Amino acid sequence: MAILNINALAVTLSEPLFSNLDLTISKGNRIGLVAQNGGGKSTLLACIAGQHDPTGGEITRARGLRIGYVKQNLPPDALACTMYEWVLAALPPEQADYENWRVDVVLNDLSVPYEFQHRLLSKLSGGWQRMAMLAAAWVVEPGLLLLDEPTNHLDLHRIALVQGWMAALPGDLPVLVISHDRAFLDAVTNATLFLRAEQSRYFALPFSAARAALEQADAADARRFANDVNKARQLRRQAAKLKNVGVNSGSDLLLTKTRQLTERAEKMEAAAKPAHVSRHAGDIRLSNSGTHAKALIALEDVEVTTPDGRLLYRTGRKWIAPGDRVVLLGSNGTGKTRLVGMIARVLEADVPGIRCAASVIPAYSDQHLGQLADSDTPMQAVTRAFDIGDQRARAVLAGAGVNYRMQDTAIAALSGGQKARLAMLVLRLKQPNFYLLDEPTNHLDIDGQEALEAELVGHETSCLLVSHDRSFLRHVGNRFWCVQGQTLEEVESPEVFLAAEMAG
Repeated sequence: MAILNINALAVTLSEPLFSNLDLTISKGNRIGLVAQNGGGKSTLLACIAGQHDPTGGEITRARGLRIGYVKQNLPPDALACTMYEWVLAALPPEQADYENWRVDVVLNDLSVPYEFQHRLLSKLSGGWQRMAMLAAAWVVEPGLLLLDEPTNHLDLHRIALVQGWMAALPGDLPVLVISHDRAFLDAVTNATLFLRAEQSRYFALPFSAARAALEQADAADARRFANDVNKARQLRRQAAKLKNVGVNSGSDLLLTKTRQLTERAEKMEAAAKPAHVSRHAGDIRLSNSGTHAKALIALEDVEVTTPDGRLLYRTGRKWIAPGDRVVLLGSNGTGKTRLVGMIARVLEADVPGIRCAASVIPAYSDQHLGQLADSDTPMQAVTRAFDIGDQRARAVLAGAGVNYRMQDTAIAALSGGQKARLAMLVLRLKQPNFYLLDEPTNHLDIDGQEALEAELVGHETSCLLVSHDRSFLRHVGNRFWCVQGQTLEEVESPEVFLAAEMAG
């Protein structure tokens, strides 16, 4: 049963985001919404929720349809509330007075500890704020759930909680979810909408299967277009021959046939639809300057501690050789980022127990992209740090997806995807041979994640990385270190750790 119909929907901002979009959402649909950064995903959800007016087309909602809408970011006015207060405020006032037990049930379903429920949202992590947003959307008992990046800021354990929560939702509840987490999409969806400026595609398949079907459909479109164009050319060639014969012979019949062939060619050319060409979100390219060192980084049983000195774990003797792509595994709070930060510091100053080869040229990106200053412009970020002229700087920025209009704007105004691509550009321009990457796929769309994977693997790049993205770490890693208790162990595969984290 259809609960919402989208007909010929279009949104144009500075350029068309999507057009002629048709979609029917029925009970039981669990639809993954996939597009490049800036491709209109969040705008489409806002249109469905009635919070953004489309440029064209229409949306028809079932009478009395309640929509639960989880946006990417918590509203600033929520920070002064406790989690419990904010979820309760989502209920209509008359319902909140005598049905506040609904809040308790929903927060329990999301496994939110009691002490966090009554803590100010401003004092909670981004992950717990995300849980509050899910609870506020679900407590109203919606007939349609819209989720914009529900796993942002979540570690693997809490991603598993969200997956389990979604699996326990009523089977007929339709959900439209935006995510760049490919494993998550495969786990929670049964259909996929690839949103495009033109020729959006819908498949009744979860992401990975839908992606394969999309590639086949695009290839078929390309073949069909080439065939139609070739047939039109053949008709034009035949028409040209007939015209010559008709003119030389004075035959009106041949000239009439010439016009008919030309008209057929024109109709065929007008009807031929070119294959989809992806809009350029910006290249992600890395460099690997190479080194002859046998070990880039050596750890001599280093103690990794909390800021107040409490021991988290000891590393034992470990090393990273050229070509090693080491993934650092561990539950949230076990000190993965602490070790990455210690190794980053040793590249500038001595840290006991950590040795680095003299030939190492490092590139470090933390999960908050701290190497970028929000007050700088992209041009300043590039020209201040690297000896390249303005013309070259503008060219490489454009290639990384930062267009000319944004190059002299504060970095704070860039989208998350543009910041991530700019950060990767800044790393590449250092010409490094060793990368330290803490959650590098944060904010990257799926195309960007796959491009980063291809660069790391294709260049046999040496790196130590932390990631909660299961698809990314599986594709990139060729060595795995896992924090187990108070030791750092090398393991053959991430699968045992991932299974334990996802099981809770």
